[in-house]
Amino acid sequence: MATSYCEIRNPQLQAAVVMVDNSNVPELLNLANIAATNTFAAHIAKELTPGDVIGLSGNLGLGKTVIARSIIRVLAMTYEISVPEVPSPTFNLVQQYDFPPFSVFHIDLYRIDGDKEALELGIEDIFANDVSLIEWPERLGLYLPPNRLNLTLLPGDHDNARILQIDKFGSWQKRGLGAAING
Repeated sequence: MATSYCEIRNPQLQAAVVMVDNSNVPELLNLANIAATNTFAAHIAKELTPGDVIGLSGNLGLGKTVIARSIIRVLAMTYEISVPEVPSPTFNLVQQYDFPPFSVFHIDLYRIDGDKEALELGIEDIFANDVSLIEWPERLGLYLPPNRLNLTLLPGDHDNARILQIDKFGSWQKRGLGAAING
């Protein structure tokens, strides 16, 4: 969130007004196939720091879990930690993966009925200290963290192609995604 200051020159008011810019200009990235999706996810994995929240949105079967799995596998290779399987957390709701700098929580909110039910998963602590990969983040409603990266998968021009809409909110607006966007 960018903050700018504007001085009001009216002598009767003599005040300063804080103007907040919440604007978010989404970026679109064409992912030609699953390999391109995995490459994008690998670049994102290298940028993660404690407290990062990544929302993964899109219709069923468009690749939300593919991105989460790729991120987790890249981190596992980077830190030489064996992660033999990265299941979808659809039924468990939360899967935890521990890496030296932080834990990654892969959260699937598809089966959650409301935002308050999601809080019962302890996600507030996860948001503060670890990395969250959240499928169906819109189900958090008002509890969706203001500092987050939203990745929305849309159908591409053939079965395996996807269009990825990238929305940066809060502190993510200042962060470049570098090679993840530019290849």
